[in-house]
Amino acid sequence: MERKVKKEVRGYRTQDGAGVSLVRVLGGSTIKDYDPILMLDSFDSTNPDDYIAGFPMHPHRGIETISYVYRGQMTHRDSLGNEDTIGDGEVQWMTAGSGILHEEKLPASDRLLGVQLWLNLPRKDKMVPPAYHAIKNADIEEIDLENGKLRLLAGKYKDRQGYTSKYLPLDYYDIQLEAKGSVVVDTEKDRSIMVFTLAGDAYIGTELVKEKTAAKLTPGSFVKIEARDKRAQVLFVSSVLLDEPVAWGGPIVMNTREELYKAFDDLKKGTFLKNSISY
Repeated sequence: MERKVKKEVRGYRTQDGAGVSLVRVLGGSTIKDYDPILMLDSFDSTNPDDYIAGFPMHPHRGIETISYVYRGQMTHRDSLGNEDTIGDGEVQWMTAGSGILHEEKLPASDRLLGVQLWLNLPRKDKMVPPAYHAIKNADIEEIDLENGKLRLLAGKYKDRQGYTSKYLPLDYYDIQLEAKGSVVVDTEKDRSIMVFTLAGDAYIGTELVKEKTAAKLTPGSFVKIEARDKRAQVLFVSSVLLDEPVAWGGPIVMNTREELYKAFDDLKKGTFLKNSISY
C-alpha cells in the first residue's frame, strides 16, 4: 500500500539562541502527529548576520539532537569535553540523556543550509549517559538513483547500512532529485515516517509539498517522491512511534511534570550534570 501525506506543517521564520534566524517547522503543537520527532528547525541563509551569533552554552536532558549541515559549518562544544566542527554534508548526533551542556557556533559561509531534529528518548532511556558522535562525509554513503542520489545519513537503505542509532531505530536519508526525477522508497509498515522538503517543492505520492514543509505520512509499504520542474532535496526520516507522555520545558523533555521540575531543580542546585568536565 502506498504511503500518502497525512498532515503537513510549513515552517515559519523566527529567532532562537543568541539571535539566529531560522525556520521553525515542528515544535510543541506537533508532538503527537510527528512522534518521535519533537522539533525540526531549518537553517537557510546567504547572510552570515542571520546566524553567526550562534547558540551559547545551554542544557538538554531526555532527547537526542541531530544536526545535518548540508552547506556551511557548525562547531559543537560540550560539558563532556568534546569540541568538533562539521560542515558541507556532515551530521552531529548528540545524546543529551541524563544531562549535558553544549554550545553551537555557526561560522560565516557562502550559504548555511541544514536542519536540526530533536529525537525523543524512550522513557527507559531518558537518563542514559550523555554522548556525542560526528558522522563525517567519509562515513556517509552516496547511492546513485536514476535521476539523482540518496545520501545515507543514518540507518539502513535496502542492503546498505549507515550509522546505527543506539536507542531508537532511525533511517535518515537526504534524497536529491533532478528536475522531474523520482524515487520509490520501500518502507516498513509499522514505521512512523515524515519527509521534509529542504530545498524545492516535491510531490509526495500525489500531493505537492512546498519547500520547508514537514509532511507526516500514512501507513504503507512504499512512498513515491518526485521533483517538479526544478531539482528537489527531500529529507526522509523513519523511526518508531513512542506513544508516551511528553513533559516539555524549554531544552528539557521528560515524561512527567515531576521529572521536568526535578531537571530544573538539578540545574538550580548544580547537580544537573552526571558526567562532565569543568569549564
